[in-house]
Amino acid sequence: MTRLLTTLALAAMASVAAAQGLPPQAEIRGVMRRVADWQIVHQSQVRLGPMNWTNGALYMGMLDWGELAEAAEKDASYTRWVDGVGAGCKWRPDAVRKGAGKNSHADDFTVCQSWLRLYQRFGGKGRLEPTQKRIDGILKAPPKANLVEQKNWWGTLVRWSWCDALYMAPQVWARLWQITGERKYLDYMDQEFRATTEALYDKEERLFYRDCRYFPDAPENGYAHREANGAKVFWGRGNGWVVAGLANLLRILPKDAPNRAYYENLFKEMAGRLVALQCPDGYWRASLLDPDSYPSPETSGTGFIVYALAWGVNEGLLDRAATLPAIEKGWAALCKAVEPDGKLGYVQPIGQDPKKVTREMTEVYGVGAFLQAGAQIHRLAK
Repeated sequence: MTRLLTTLALAAMASVAAAQGLPPQAEIRGVMRRVADWQIVHQSQVRLGPMNWTNGALYMGMLDWGELAEAAEKDASYTRWVDGVGAGCKWRPDAVRKGAGKNSHADDFTVCQSWLRLYQRFGGKGRLEPTQKRIDGILKAPPKANLVEQKNWWGTLVRWSWCDALYMAPQVWARLWQITGERKYLDYMDQEFRATTEALYDKEERLFYRDCRYFPDAPENGYAHREANGAKVFWGRGNGWVVAGLANLLRILPKDAPNRAYYENLFKEMAGRLVALQCPDGYWRASLLDPDSYPSPETSGTGFIVYALAWGVNEGLLDRAATLPAIEKGWAALCKAVEPDGKLGYVQPIGQDPKKVTREMTEVYGVGAFLQAGAQIHRLAK
């Protein structure tokens, strides 16, 4: 018994020592507030509309920060800000597209994650009905396309044929199931998520290709099939989208949800691989397997990965001792990219594969990733 107590005491001391690498909670809230405030002040300069997919992660991050600000500081202004944006959009998904994607393009529903989240908190059919109507329209005639049709890839966009889509859309179907209890939403989500994973997940590397155009054996199509060092092309933010999307999905699915184990196992596999791919300075580079070709920091992929890892530890899905050092280094790296006025730099612009990044570059989805990460870091630091 004495030996057992000693072992437990040592384990507790090790846990406390590990947590000393995280800043105090007040400091975490301070940097989150600066980043959030800078983005709100500059939001009018964002060139794409408020329903555009780029804002989807921003609103999710603002809601996570908003809940934290309300609980810790009784400040509901950030939640009200997102709610006001939604009201201004009349809670609609993005506009129906012409051509590929039509009314089922995954990007068009990213903002709906936040509309439905606000509906669950405040009610009001206006927050629910536009999303549900559009989703029901898709379910009446589910799109069919080969997810790995390389000669006509643009025609595959009616389905989730690119890895980013796993952050953009599945959570909307899952929330509708959570809200309505109608199994059709969950079944469609599960079917499509598995199809995308089967098409794009490299089981050996435990990473997702951005889409089929980047397969090593893809025909010559103008897209890179290998990095300069000969490695397969695995985009940092693309895999950040997926692992953060899995975290968001698992936040919705209850413990006894059908097929939850499938998503947990995929999350754990990816998380373990991503921890091993972190660079010594705490960032994940734009290219996960050829970081030397893209030496500058990249904060959007890093933010999504830190968020997912911290959430996984907080929920007991990831081993704390094995994961916490990566989280601590990742959060410190993210904070180094924040300017004194709150601007988050080193965010790779809109793209679909690794590219060079500079400190002055910023985008709304990078801010969203930072705020989602910060909310989970705050939980870890208590």
